[in-house]
Formats: sequence, structure tokens, C-alpha cells
Amino acid sequence: MSVSANEGVSFKTVIVDDDPFSAKVLEKFVQNIEFLELKNVCHSSLEASKLLRSEPVDLLILDVEMPEMSGLDLISTLNREAMVIMVSASRDYAVEAFEQNVVDYLVKPVTYPRFLIAANKALEKVKSQQTQASSEFTFVKVEQKLVKIIFTEVLYIEALGDYVHIISNNKKTIVYSTMKSIENKFPGNKFIRVHRSFIVNIDKIGAIEDNNILIGDKYIPIGATYLKGVIQVLNRF
Repeated sequence: MSVSANEGVSFKTVIVDDDPFSAKVLEKFVQNIEFLELKNVCHSSLEASKLLRSEPVDLLILDVEMPEMSGLDLISTLNREAMVIMVSASRDYAVEAFEQNVVDYLVKPVTYPRFLIAANKALEKVKSQQTQASSEFTFVKVEQKLVKIIFTEVLYIEALGDYVHIISNNKKTIVYSTMKSIENKFPGNKFIRVHRSFIVNIDKIGAIEDNNILIGDKYIPIGATYLKGVIQVLNRF
């Protein structure tokens, strides 16, 4: 998708990087993309944490390796309504970053074309969520057919090995897929990731007990890295 085609869309963006040179490069990249609105540049996670408590942000461009608190540690403290593009000089943290549901993971030195790909991923994610939010269903591929999944009927989603089990009121749909791919099909205003292996329908939550969510007679664990975000989402209701 070309940048010029996105007129009217704007993400409030904050860069967090303790390397002044890297931060300057990222700042220039952000300014070259018209749907990104640079709000601030922070040079530590502590500075960013303070800023984010008082200023709404749509997109974080976040370095991993920083003193006092890493970028991954910062993510765990955030209201995850903000999308995150992670940046690092090492590939070593990529798996952990994607487990935290980041939009993309960029390895330094970051080039503008690669950064633009990441920015467009964020844009497509928002467009997908907006489309899903206005829809009542999605389709998933089961063997050689597409199966209709009605959002209001889904209780929870569980990842088991290479398969994802979508548990509805009256049926179980087993899909050969990654959890990330399935998560992208479900509207973020109705479903929430509570564990690396579980997504739940917010409307179906009956109770929360000892870091477990109760849906019907099913106890679903809340992962430690997801706990703060889950509490923040539920407190809005």
C-alpha cells in the first residue's frame, strides 16, 4: 500500500531508543510517512513510561536493549492498546517480542524500506480490526472448506500444538493455524489475548479467580505478561 493512499489516517507515534543516532534515523523515517504523527522521542524506558501515563499513543517504535528497563519490560507495563514495532541490534529477542504481540521486529541498522513495511503492517492491522468490529462473523479454513464462525457464539480459543481450537456454544472448530493468524481474524474490542495459548470472548467471562478466567466451567489461566493488560481492559467495562 502506498503512503499517499492513506490520507486522513494518523497514528500518534513515540520513539523510544537510548541511542541518539538510531533515534534520529527513526525520527526521520516517521516524518517521511504521512500517516505517522511524531509526538515525542524518549531516550529511556523510564522516560517513556512516565510519558505514556499521561499521553495517549497509537504506535511505539521501541528499542529492546536499554539500561534500567528493557523495551520488553516496558511492554509488560503498558496498556496494550498501543501497537508496538520493536527495534534491536540483535535477532535474539524476536520470539519473545512476537509473543508480546508486536506488529513487527526490525534489526538495526534499519532501512527506510523495511521501516515502511512495518508501518504499513500497523496500518493494515487497524483497518482489519475496524472491518472486524463492524462484522458479526469471520471464516476459517478447515481442511478443504471455509467454516463460518459467528463471534457472539465463541467462548474462547485455545492453541494446542500446530492447531487452534475455537470453542463455541455448541461446537469445536479445529484449525491448522498459528494463534497469531487466528487472533488477527477476531475483533480486538470483543476478544482479548490472556495467555500465549488462550484468547477469550470478553462477553463470556463469568468471573476472575486467582489469575484464572472462568467461562462456563472452564478455568483459563492469565499469563503473567498479559495480566496487567487484561485488568486494564476489564476495568473499562
